[in-house]
Amino acid sequence: MSPALLLAFDDEWRLAQALAAALALPLERIERHRFPDGELKLTLPPALPESVLLLRGLHQPNHKLVEILIAAPAARELGARSVLLVSPYLAYMRQDIAFTPGEAVSQRHIAGLLAREVDALVTIDPHLHRIQSLDDVMPGCRAVSVTAARALGAWVQREVPQALLLGPDEEALQWVAEAGRAFGLDYATCHKQRRGDRDVHVTLPPTLPLAGRAIVLMDDVASTGRTLIEATLACLAAGAASVDVAVTHALFVGDAYAQLRASGVRHVWASDAVPHESAVIPVAPLLADAVRGLAAGTGSTG
Repeated sequence: MSPALLLAFDDEWRLAQALAAALALPLERIERHRFPDGELKLTLPPALPESVLLLRGLHQPNHKLVEILIAAPAARELGARSVLLVSPYLAYMRQDIAFTPGEAVSQRHIAGLLAREVDALVTIDPHLHRIQSLDDVMPGCRAVSVTAARALGAWVQREVPQALLLGPDEEALQWVAEAGRAFGLDYATCHKQRRGDRDVHVTLPPTLPLAGRAIVLMDDVASTGRTLIEATLACLAAGAASVDVAVTHALFVGDAYAQLRASGVRHVWASDAVPHESAVIPVAPLLADAVRGLAAGTGSTG
């Protein structure tokens, strides 16, 4: 069923407007009130069409998960029979295995929780490692993931035509490879050793000369920024002419963004999947295409 209305929150209004325009949908705001004890009250339009699109990214995830858990069933009470969640950043995807006895596998639990509340989901570059598709952890829900790699690659090719795309770790290979092949850019990855949330060591590709080259570090998410900072320092020490950064999800916790810029990075370019001052690459066209594919029954899951 094609969505007939887009519901969104004030802090994602710019993306909501772009997505509504791309899909030619009316747009309505979900109003929020936070009580002194931290509880939320949401107010939706009082009468909803049978099919609605709910936009809610999960950066700063905990209270936004609660908003989805209230908004989705409330939409059904107000007339919606189908709820399609567009969550440009899908949180809790990293913990996909119990590394020590007793650890909760949050990916499985959060994805399953969302699958029980919505009929379909669209997201961008979820942090998946040990599963091939969100379908594995979202039974009964059509889950579509799209990548912003080509959008990032197009931006880099325009801004730094001869750039070397460098993934700060091996996990970034899928993004630098897709962007590099699409736009004829060289690409490679570093090796990362993680010792803690903010303690990482990055080793450059051993046989790849970086002296005099324009480097663009590309990754799916920047959180503490430590991996990108260590990669930047290593590239500059190896004689790189410049280092820029292109990421899908600009989380940049605390002063991470300022520290990254202070490390010697020339430009930081991010998609607008997450609101941030570095967000310059639009994702509304990607999301709109995925929504149209779902509505037509042709959207590929991922």
